[in-house]
Amino acid sequence: MDNVKRAKLKASGWTIGSTQDFLGLSAEEAALVELRLALSRSLRTWRTRRGLSQVELAKRLKSSQSRIAKMEAGDPSVSVDLLVRSLIAMGATPRDIAQAIVQPRRALAV
Repeated sequence: MDNVKRAKLKASGWTIGSTQDFLGLSAEEAALVELRLALSRSLRTWRTRRGLSQVELAKRLKSSQSRIAKMEAGDPSVSVDLLVRSLIAMGATPRDIAQAIVQPRRALAV
């Protein structure tokens, strides 16, 4: 957010803060959320770059399309383990997964 917009919002009585502040998350909880979101984004990137639909990926993983959608949306019911196993099943290496975690906002070079 730019400084002009921030100043206008504060002048109007708004409080500026982070998602972590708003939800009252500890540093550890916020880090876990970021990790889960990075892996979810990476999974979607790997799937789309391979030209797979959610249905096709679900068949490969012996899962359902709705579960894949939840995985890609970062649903809290999806374990980090499942996200990592799914990435590996699509050919991601440990280095690819580490890169997704370290650079969560960038797309992976698949």
